Amino acid sequence: MAHSESDVSSNSSLLDPRADEGWEDVEPEEEKTLPVVSFFSNDTFPDAKSMIEDCKQRYNFDFVGAQKKLDLDFYASIKFVNYIRSEVKKGNPQPDVSSRGLFEDEKYLQPVLEDDALLFSLDDLPSATDHADDSTPHNADDLAKIANLEESLERLQNTQSQYSDFVKRTLEDTWDKRAAGSPEAKKPEMTEHEKGDDSYFKSYSFNDIHKTMLKDTVRTDAYRDFIYGNKHLFKNKTVLDVGCGTGILSMFCARAGAAKVIAVDNSDIVIKAREIVYANKLDSVITVVRGKIEEVTLPVQHVDIIVSEWMGYCLLYEAMLDSVVYARDHYLAPGGLMVPSHCTLRLAPLSDPDFVLDKRDTSFWGDVYGFDMSAMTESEEYNDTNIGVEWVPPESVPAESAIFLDLPLATITPEDLQFTKPFAIELSKGIESLDGWLIWFDTFFLPNAGGTLPEGGVKAEDWAKLGRDGIAFTTGPGGQDTHWHIGIMLMKEQDRLKALSKGQVIAGSVGYKKLESNGGRALEVSIRWDAEGTSVQGEQVWACK
Repeated sequence: MAHSESDVSSNSSLLDPRADEGWEDVEPEEEKTLPVVSFFSNDTFPDAKSMIEDCKQRYNFDFVGAQKKLDLDFYASIKFVNYIRSEVKKGNPQPDVSSRGLFEDEKYLQPVLEDDALLFSLDDLPSATDHADDSTPHNADDLAKIANLEESLERLQNTQSQYSDFVKRTLEDTWDKRAAGSPEAKKPEMTEHEKGDDSYFKSYSFNDIHKTMLKDTVRTDAYRDFIYGNKHLFKNKTVLDVGCGTGILSMFCARAGAAKVIAVDNSDIVIKAREIVYANKLDSVITVVRGKIEEVTLPVQHVDIIVSEWMGYCLLYEAMLDSVVYARDHYLAPGGLMVPSHCTLRLAPLSDPDFVLDKRDTSFWGDVYGFDMSAMTESEEYNDTNIGVEWVPPESVPAESAIFLDLPLATITPEDLQFTKPFAIELSKGIESLDGWLIWFDTFFLPNAGGTLPEGGVKAEDWAKLGRDGIAFTTGPGGQDTHWHIGIMLMKEQDRLKALSKGQVIAGSVGYKKLESNGGRALEVSIRWDAEGTSVQGEQVWACK
């Protein structure tokens, strides 16, 4: 989900109707009614009335009677529902309902059961006055009380229908805002780490970044083609989309026949994602959950498939893979499928003195309208310490790339994501100057949960040519440019401008390390190299912040 400062230019457009050819057979979704889950069991009912009546008969719990006794308005009834569900979830089969004070806390505006159909159906329940004593009142106090109740009920009935629709679309966001404003919910001032993490999620709240990713047809087509091309894998399955963004991957899965899709994201984009899901009539399948996957409570214990677009610059910038691994370890059923299933990190040398000269040209800052601004050169993108992100043509790469890390998504661990790995590269042509290093990644979508890549590795751009099952794409110079581009690490001047011959082997190591900046999502890359039998060697560290 890493983003670029500018949109990716592309030879095709998502708006081009020709891009949809071959998908006409995708079945339109039928609207479904969400079942109502019992307070005290996993039993489901076609409507709220039948569920409430069952609880009264089997568990001696009169929900509507308790509403009347406690004089609950619509907001209080929402809290009451979530209080009961939270108590039962904690193992209490007989929640105390003797006082409103038991559930006054704003936390009970947060749903215990995601997509709780009862919350959307409170206006369908019998009126509290249906339980009133049928005897005729004999004094003015009784008459006044009934008049007040009837007036309150009329006001409530006039607002509930409209509010019920509002709840269905935006209730969770309303709860977040209300809770954030309550004295009890005020959080202590964030640490610098938390501020960086918060800034990361806020960056995904804006349209431009999502437009850039959606217009990246290499990326988006790969997910679409794999999901639509393997509808049998998704049919009637439960899917978890980690970092759902606009919900595009979730909607692919729903259209492919998934029974339920849970889309999770911690940025404000979820507000738009819900609107998009409703607009496309997929709300009966897709549930959008706001929060970090490590902190939210999902409405299911296990899922059959996890789909996520978690990749960042140089693959691991943003550290989102940690969250995907957490989701895998906590929610993926045995034998479940990871989409994508594998990634490989590749390293290659850069030899292009003209490219370096252009990127290192700081003469502009020496005289700006007669003023010396050379201090600005320290913050230039290509300054020996920053990882640049840009497209590089194949002719600037004088050797076959080497895989220095293989990431099987079914088994990789967070500990595996900070490492030092060896590499060895043989030059395919002589060069006048070794100018830097390039890092890119290949991504693979294998349809078999136990599938493996060929031993020794394979280029993503060669995957289809080899007749392999599934989909693959590269972010390197062997494919079309993507919004990830290629990570570029230029050498210091004293290490450049050294000629090497065809067949020369350069060996060394690549290290990845997380940095605390940007909420722990920044990346440090260190490379040590030595051209055997020559004086060409060095060691350098770059950062992507």
